Amino acid sequence: MTASTQVGTQAANGTAPTSARRRSADGGTRVRAGNASAPYLFLAPFMIIFGVFVLVPAVYGIWMSLHNWDFFLPERPWVGLGNYLELFDPTSLTAVQFWESMRATGLFVLFSVPFLVVIPLGLALMLNRVFPGRTFFRAVYFAPYVLGVAVIGVLWQNLLNANVGLINYYLGRLGVTEIIPWLTATPWVWVTLVGVTVWWTLGFNAVVYLAGLQGIDTTLYEAARVDGASRWHEFWHVTLPGLRPVLLFVVTITILASANMFGQSYLLTGGAPSNETRTAIMYIAQTGFEQFRMGRAAAMSYILCLLLIGISALNFLLFRRQEKN
Repeated sequence: MTASTQVGTQAANGTAPTSARRRSADGGTRVRAGNASAPYLFLAPFMIIFGVFVLVPAVYGIWMSLHNWDFFLPERPWVGLGNYLELFDPTSLTAVQFWESMRATGLFVLFSVPFLVVIPLGLALMLNRVFPGRTFFRAVYFAPYVLGVAVIGVLWQNLLNANVGLINYYLGRLGVTEIIPWLTATPWVWVTLVGVTVWWTLGFNAVVYLAGLQGIDTTLYEAARVDGASRWHEFWHVTLPGLRPVLLFVVTITILASANMFGQSYLLTGGAPSNETRTAIMYIAQTGFEQFRMGRAAAMSYILCLLLIGISALNFLLFRRQEKN
């Protein structure tokens, strides 16, 4: 019998030497400690980036919102909740302009979100079918999403210019004599902002829907066909229930993205006409970086943040209630 076999037999009988048991116990402890720390090591890079670029600025922003934070003031006096209370003072010009920008943001969310939820779903249902060139069309519909907002702004500024834009030119060739002010007058400015945003971002939502559709068990469709279900019944009773988590995700991120719209309005309309398309993020940026009133801008951003948190929580509650029903 070899020495290693003897040690193994003694360990099984509880008679192994103390040094051998200690080595085994220490080795086991080291392995367990290494396994326990592995998740934290993998999470460490993200947590460091999150803390430095998200958590610390968020806390610092709250601190700024409690002060009269002006870059040109030698001191930044404490005002407490003064910046927040001013935004609810109907006699304050800042409050009036802020809530006008919130109204513009609400209108954009109301106009854009239904299109960005429904159109990508229909597109995903079409692209989920098997037909020649399916991969090509998937790439084509997703391609605009990879463009930056500056590229989108310059592109559509040239296309929609009332005097030299290509769209008005071709409309004139088709017999439309009136010059349409796509970028300067209502309701055309809303048509422009919503249309450009839908064209630009629908590819992302379509890809998310497509991933969800591919996760639905195909046997459910086969069972529905055996029972004589129509296409509409398959969609209503199989597809939509299978996409409920994906729908929650798409609706929530679309509302958040639309509520934070800035680049399209800034580059295409500049807030025109009469600041009707000046969104909340646009007004916050102007207050903070053009008027240098960072304390007020921080207070505005946190009011917007609280409203978006409330809307997101309401979405989760509504979807959970529907799931229970």
